[in-house]
Amino acid sequence: MTSSSPSSALPTRYLSRPQGRVAYDLQGDGPLVVLVPGMGDLRSSYRYLAPALVAAGYSVATMDLRGHGDSDTGFTSYGDVATAGDVAALIDELGGTAVIGGNSLAAGAAVIVAADHPEQVDGLVLMGAFVRNPPASTFTRLMFRAMMSPLWIAPVWKGYMPTLYAGRKPDDFEEYRTAVVSSLKRKPYGKAFSQTTRQTDHAPAEAKLHAVTAPAIVIMGDRDPDFKDPAAEGRFIGDALKAEVVMVADAGHYPQAQQPEVTATAVLSFLDALPRTGGTR
Repeated sequence: MTSSSPSSALPTRYLSRPQGRVAYDLQGDGPLVVLVPGMGDLRSSYRYLAPALVAAGYSVATMDLRGHGDSDTGFTSYGDVATAGDVAALIDELGGTAVIGGNSLAAGAAVIVAADHPEQVDGLVLMGAFVRNPPASTFTRLMFRAMMSPLWIAPVWKGYMPTLYAGRKPDDFEEYRTAVVSSLKRKPYGKAFSQTTRQTDHAPAEAKLHAVTAPAIVIMGDRDPDFKDPAAEGRFIGDALKAEVVMVADAGHYPQAQQPEVTATAVLSFLDALPRTGGTR
């Protein structure tokens, strides 16, 4: 199976779930942080953030979404709720509690886990966060659905990715994009990604915002093209969760990869302040 990272040397582990396995890796020793990418992405999206957290004294699990990367493709359900179930199961598998870091779709999944299983969650790190459905016309939704057809999803995503990385791109962007596109060229994975785009609904996450009691931090790129006004979206989430909001300059939808030092500093400051995970350094 194609590696989910352009340069990862970590062994791939698997979490058994109904209908298939979810891939993850684990490194470090200390309080657990589970990092989850968004749709169309790979767990190596956290190739910069994870080592910084490990160096600071945390255990870090990075997982692929179902139907992405090294995970299986036999699932029939995708999106926020399905991802939340996988994250909760992984925390159970690894034992104890965790801080959940979620990018894009996975931020909505993290909110659902925190609302439904507060005993599992020490905190939330929400990056480029989708926790509600953005306004979109019927025409826009139909166009996106057509673009995300499994027949041409790999080349379309290859062309679309640079727009999501508005602002500074990682030094290894071309290598990383090649890894993502190579993953999608595998026919079952292109189909699974297409299903993810069609099944994803952030309304369940928005409905549970009021039930979240875990501390949270919201990290948004100031040039994130997925939001008409990224700062306003950050304020909405921050107000709903009583969370700190960090706007990352010159970053789009992936601040953890585009501005890793700024993002790591914000995340580590947040982690150090948590009563159950802080003070590890």
